[in-house]
Amino acid sequence: MKSNVKLHGFNNLTKSLGFCIYDVCYAQTEEQRRQYIEYIDEQYNADRLTDILTEVCDIIGANILNVARQDYDPQGASVTILVSEEEIKAPDEVDQTEAPGPVPESVVSHLDKSHICVHTYPEVHPHDGICTFRADIEVSTCGVISPLKALNYLIHELESDIVTLDYRVRGFTRDTEGNKHYIDHDINSIQNFIGDDILEQYDMIDVNVYQENMFHTKMMIKDNDLNNYLFGINTDDLDDEQEEEIRHKLRQEMSEIFYARNMP
Repeated sequence: MKSNVKLHGFNNLTKSLGFCIYDVCYAQTEEQRRQYIEYIDEQYNADRLTDILTEVCDIIGANILNVARQDYDPQGASVTILVSEEEIKAPDEVDQTEAPGPVPESVVSHLDKSHICVHTYPEVHPHDGICTFRADIEVSTCGVISPLKALNYLIHELESDIVTLDYRVRGFTRDTEGNKHYIDHDINSIQNFIGDDILEQYDMIDVNVYQENMFHTKMMIKDNDLNNYLFGINTDDLDDEQEEEIRHKLRQEMSEIFYARNMP
């Protein structure tokens, strides 16, 4: 939809970004696995998640109307924020280009009837020493700006090993001639909104359904420093055989998450 199109009323398009991140590590003993869960639960408690989502609101230019947050027993947390528009800018004044969003500079945007939420899921493998932390974030907006502007900040802040991203534009908005417009900005991949520094760190694949305005990107980190995936120990504590076994377990776990299927 070109910027000179005059709309009949409010821009009714809904733009939703689903952001699922995974942190994977190896903890050798049952005690270390327990400590990992405690560490993750503290690092991503409801207070910190609220701070992260509040920063997202600043980046996309949203006023916070209400915050609901909860820490769970034995682990996990959830935060939901309802947001509304700030000062309304004309559509031709809002940056809708396919470009990476800020980290963490602010972008003033037009938002209404919107929400941002996050849920966390720490867990451990029953006998293999693999520990996995998952956080699901959804940023849903109405108006002329895309929630993709917050994407780089979220990837940087959560330091993820695996990221799965879903972006969809739903509904339609109508111009003064009565014509429906099902999308109001150019996009052929979520990767267009990801900064070069992040693109260099990850292997990525896309699965897009262009005619339905549905975009899906999977990301897996290239980092091969085993010490970044060990909790409570380091490679100096391992012999060559143990190190290779742990590498195999971590590669398998990350590949299964990335390709969404169990592997022999």
